[in-house]
Amino acid sequence: MYKAETRGISVTVTPRFVEEESSPDESRYFFAYTVEITNNGRDKVQLRSRHWRIVDGRGALQEVRGAGVVGKQPVLGPGESFSYTSGCPLPTPNGTMEGTYTMATADGESFEAAIPAFSLDVPHVRRVMH
Repeated sequence: MYKAETRGISVTVTPRFVEEESSPDESRYFFAYTVEITNNGRDKVQLRSRHWRIVDGRGALQEVRGAGVVGKQPVLGPGESFSYTSGCPLPTPNGTMEGTYTMATADGESFEAAIPAFSLDVPHVRRVMH
C-alpha cells in the first residue's frame, strides 16, 4: 500500500498483478490498482481530473490525462471517501506509476493532490532498473 496526503486529501493506492489478463509470451503484463481518496480536511472538494505518469521497465514514459476517474467526478465532504479500481497494461514485467488529481473546493479554488509513486511488479521476476 502506498499513501500520500495533500491539503487534507489522502490518496492510498494498492496495486496487484493480474495474471489472468497477462500474456508474458506477448510482452503483455496487466496490473490493477485500487485507489482510495479520503477527505481529511474541513472543506468539501470535487475531483475534476487526473494526470498519470506511467514508466515501464525500459524507462519509457507514458502520460495520461483525463476528466475524473472511472467516468466520475466525485464530490467528497469532510470525512468522506471514494474508492475505485482501474488497470494498466505494460510491455514489461515491472514499472511505476504516479500522478496528481486536480481537486476543486466549493469556492472554486483548484489544487493538485498527489498520487503516490507506486511499483508495478510481477511476483517472482527480478526487477531491472534502466
